[in-house]
Amino acid sequence: MIKFFRRVRRQLLAGNKFSKYLLYAIGEVVLVVIGILIALQINTWNQERINSREEQRI
Repeated sequence: MIKFFRRVRRQLLAGNKFSKYLLYAIGEVVLVVIGILIALQINTWNQERINSREEQRI
């Protein structure tokens, strides 16, 4: 999968298609941000679940 993205990146830069490369780069950043937000949400949900169990135990 990484080879695929590397190949796409090289083709866009080699073909003087800077605007398409810029759009590709922005899309990649957006995907990373979405992944981080999902991970944070899961972490928050898990922490609330643990706290709720602890409250019920007490």
